[in-house]
Amino acid sequence: MMPPLLPLTTVTDVTNTSLNNRLVFVGDLSAGSTAAMRMVALRSLGFDIQAIDSSVGRIRPLSQPLEYLAIKARRPLDTRRINQQILNAVGPCSVLYIDKGVTIRSATLAKVRTAFPHVRIIGYSPDDMLNRNMSSAYFPGTLPLYHTYLTTKSYGVQELLDLGCPQVLFVENAYDPDTHRPLPPASSPIFSCAVGFIGTYEPDRAAILKRLALAGIPVTIRGNLWRPLQWQAIAGLSFLPEVIGDEYSRAICSTRINLAFLRKSNRDLQTTRSIEIPACAGFMLAERTAEHEALFREGVEAEYFAGFDELVQKIKKTLADEPQRKAIALAGRTRCLRDDYTYAGRFRKAFQTLGIPLPSSQPSSPLAVPSE
Repeated sequence: MMPPLLPLTTVTDVTNTSLNNRLVFVGDLSAGSTAAMRMVALRSLGFDIQAIDSSVGRIRPLSQPLEYLAIKARRPLDTRRINQQILNAVGPCSVLYIDKGVTIRSATLAKVRTAFPHVRIIGYSPDDMLNRNMSSAYFPGTLPLYHTYLTTKSYGVQELLDLGCPQVLFVENAYDPDTHRPLPPASSPIFSCAVGFIGTYEPDRAAILKRLALAGIPVTIRGNLWRPLQWQAIAGLSFLPEVIGDEYSRAICSTRINLAFLRKSNRDLQTTRSIEIPACAGFMLAERTAEHEALFREGVEAEYFAGFDELVQKIKKTLADEPQRKAIALAGRTRCLRDDYTYAGRFRKAFQTLGIPLPSSQPSSPLAVPSE
C-alpha cells in the first residue's frame, strides 16, 4: 500500500525544520530549457536547490547509434546515471522534484519511498506524457510511486490517475520573468518581420504556413527540422535557426504578429508559447481553444482563429491597424503580470493546494509594465 499523502509539516521523521527548505531538482538544465526556468522559480520561493542535470543534448543516429536506437525503442539510456544520483542526493531533503523523468526507473522511486519516507516525490511535465514520442516505456511504471504529478494538460489529470498516480494536479503553462520580457525591437532582418512563427516542424504547421505564403502572406519561421518545407523553396517563406534566451524574446518583440500553433500530436489546448508571447508584450494570434480564451480575452489581450480563412482575415486586419495591435500586445503583457503567470506563481498555488509549506512567502515580483 502506498504511504499516505501528508503535508510535510506533519511528517514525524522531519525533526530539523531546515530540512523543509531542501529540494532535489532533476531536469534538463541546458541553456534555454524551460526546466531550468522552473528550477530558478523554485529557488525564488526559498527552496535550497540541489540540482541534477538530466540533459543529454540532441542524440544523433550516426554519432550516437546506441543512444538513438534506445530512444526509438522508448527505453532511453541513463547515460548520466540520474537514478543513482537521485539516491545519493535525496536523503537530506523534503521534496524530490522530477521534471519530465523519462529515464527514471520505478525501482529508484521505490527505494526513495522506503528509505526516505519524509521525502515528497513530485513530478512535472509540460508535455503529453501519454504521447509515445514524449514519454518512455519506463514512465507508466513510475506513476504509482510519485506522491503528486503536475501536468499542463487538463485532460491528463484523469488519464494519469487511471494509470495509478495517487494525486494529479493541473497547472497552467507559465513564463520566466527574467527571460520572457519586453525588449526593444530589432531592425535587423534577422529579427524584424511582419508575421512569424517560432517552433519545431510539424506537418500540419507546415501545411498552414505554406498556404499563407501562397496566399501572399510572407512568414518568417524560426526553429528546427524544417527541411521538408525548405526543400520546396516556396516564395514568401523565410527560415532562420532556433532562438533561445534573449534572442527568443527579441524575436517575439520584433515580430508584429506571432503565430501560436498547437501541437496536435501532443493534444495541446495551450502551450508554453501561449504565455511566453504575451509575457514579452508580443502580439499573439493563436488557435482558438477554451483554455486560451480563459488565459487571454479575445480581441483585448490576444487574438484567435479557427480555420485558415479566419487566420488570413485576422492577419490582414491586424497588420492594417497598428495602434490596436500594440494595445492588444500590451494588454496581454498586463494580464500576465496581474494574474502572475510566472512559474513561481504557478508553483506557489500548486504547493498551497498540496499543503507543502514554502520557505519564502515573497511574491515573484515580475518586471513592471512597459509604456508604449
